[in-house]
Amino acid sequence: MPRAAEARLAEAVGLAASIGVMIVHQAIHPLRARRPSTLLGEGQVEMVRAALEEQEAGLVVVDAALTPVQQRNLERAWKAKVIDRTGLILEIFGERARTREGSLQVELAHLEYQRTRLVRSWTHLERQRGGFGFLGGPGESQIEIDRRLIGERIVRLKKELEQVRRTRGLHRKSRERVPYPVIALVGYTNAGKSTLFNALTGAGVMAQDQLFATLDPTMRQITLPSGRPAILSDTVGFISELPTQLVEAFRATLEEVASADIILHVRDVAHPDSAAQRADVHAVLDGMAGGEHAAMGTDWRARTIEVLNKADLLGGPEAVAARIEGGLAVSAMTGEGLDQLRAALDERLSAGMVTAELTLTSADGARLAWLYRHGEVLERVEEEGAVRLTVRLSPADRARFGQLP
Repeated sequence: MPRAAEARLAEAVGLAASIGVMIVHQAIHPLRARRPSTLLGEGQVEMVRAALEEQEAGLVVVDAALTPVQQRNLERAWKAKVIDRTGLILEIFGERARTREGSLQVELAHLEYQRTRLVRSWTHLERQRGGFGFLGGPGESQIEIDRRLIGERIVRLKKELEQVRRTRGLHRKSRERVPYPVIALVGYTNAGKSTLFNALTGAGVMAQDQLFATLDPTMRQITLPSGRPAILSDTVGFISELPTQLVEAFRATLEEVASADIILHVRDVAHPDSAAQRADVHAVLDGMAGGEHAAMGTDWRARTIEVLNKADLLGGPEAVAARIEGGLAVSAMTGEGLDQLRAALDERLSAGMVTAELTLTSADGARLAWLYRHGEVLERVEEEGAVRLTVRLSPADRARFGQLP
């Protein structure tokens, strides 16, 4: 779905501002044709040069993918640093990654990107700030490295990442043995996923009005109205035209979503580009259904509940529901609609469950406790020396109960 140029510009400004770049000039330059040497036409290059001189600016962000030649030529013409959309997003990821895997993966993505550039200053091995030094700044160590050194570092990073992923795979297997159903939050960046995560779990996950506030998957246990426990997973936000170097940086998120029982697609329904953002998220999920992430399965739509967030900005959930068909209108900020969302999660998880009538001895406390932890006890009748239960369980748990000692 095509995006309005104004919306693209606003997103680029938000991306730059989210890491402290002060915006002194912004403009839309329509392209009749992409010039191999500078992307922009000669007149447009001159207009930007004049604006740079007037504003005394030293950095230009171009919301497009620049070739190394285009980047070099524009820097010479403007006598300023130039970064493209890929470089800007890499800079943001470099500042925001917190987990070991996130930091390693973003560094790897940065190096893969740098390997395609002409040799430039690189500050990651000895840096005194977050990010990767695209933006410059005082106190940075300037280390010039060539393709051979970058290649050696990439090989080491890939080995470290493989070990980290093996560990995460073991953690996932241990969760599968519990097993609680997993609910994964997905959506366009800044759609309010972390705010919704905090509202549902009471957690203190970073939730700010900025792009890519969350990079590393975070998981918490929640209890649904029926008493059933579940695991809620907050994941990194998607974005249009995600740099290819960063696709692998989403691997942890992709794996959590692929294995989720329910996918909550959180939309910023108040955003003017909400429909286009929805299409971008669907494109990513469709892409996950094949190739390396085929475990996602083509049934992801059947597992998805669309959450129309920020309804408070449009008059509340009822007003949104009257305008948009499908989905659950909520406000993670005010709490409106969250009870209906919890009930919908309960109903969806119950749809594939089976009801069993079981009789246990009164002394069989361990198996009784197991049923309460893993199932929904609908009825309990105490008899002399026995307990008769009507329990709703997943098919896997019903089979697992039959194997308990």
